[in-house]
Amino acid sequence: MNLNQNTIVGLAELLETAELQAHDVVKITDAHPEMDWDDAYAIQNEILRRKLARGNRVVGLKCGLTSRAKMKQMGVETPCFGFLVDYFTVPDGGEVKIKELIHPKVEPEIAFVLNRPLSGPGCHVGAVLAATDFVMPGIEVIDSRYRDFKFDLKSVIADNCSSSRYVLGGMAVPVADLDLRTLGVVMEKNGQTVAIGAGAAVLGHPAAAIAMLANHLGELGEEIPAGTMILSGGVTEAVSVEAGDHVNLRIQSLGSVSLKFA
Repeated sequence: MNLNQNTIVGLAELLETAELQAHDVVKITDAHPEMDWDDAYAIQNEILRRKLARGNRVVGLKCGLTSRAKMKQMGVETPCFGFLVDYFTVPDGGEVKIKELIHPKVEPEIAFVLNRPLSGPGCHVGAVLAATDFVMPGIEVIDSRYRDFKFDLKSVIADNCSSSRYVLGGMAVPVADLDLRTLGVVMEKNGQTVAIGAGAAVLGHPAAAIAMLANHLGELGEEIPAGTMILSGGVTEAVSVEAGDHVNLRIQSLGSVSLKFA
């Protein structure tokens, strides 16, 4: 780590205040180019500490930057990981208030729910599938706090991987009879198709993202607890939304989920 604790606390306050007050900031590595990966996750952890102290609770985890091409572009070999807290949750068909966000975008996701703990190192796709209770469709609303949605990887990790809102719906389906790689994904905005993909777009297999998360936590001496819900990463590119938009996601064999923006 290259940043001292006071700097980490100050940057966490800056980013969380930007989230809570819905205003943008410049990416923090502009002022702190010496930041390393440990600093970035330390800032994210301080944001989480602030939320827990305020009475929020963690309801899930998320994987981001799960495209191989994107990781190569950013010069890394693993996705980034973040947390989801209770007030991020939107009911299926529910409403997201645009005024609470800065420049939101939506991504289609395959959500995993575990029935046993997962830990690394050495976690792999088979271990993830064996520990998965069910999967279901989800839409993540990402909302970077950085001006013009421009950031580098360390800055976005510190910003909790642009987490803001999410919705789950459809059916809770066991993985035994599914090939998650070939599940077709169609996302519509206002009745028009805006993104099409398949589960394999996430690291070749969405469970690979969960395995990487388990291995990341394993390096820290932590595990993913049983019962955890995890968003495995965007299957397609993110799509911008504004007030009045209605977004619907359909995933083959898993059903559909939707939300609207007001």
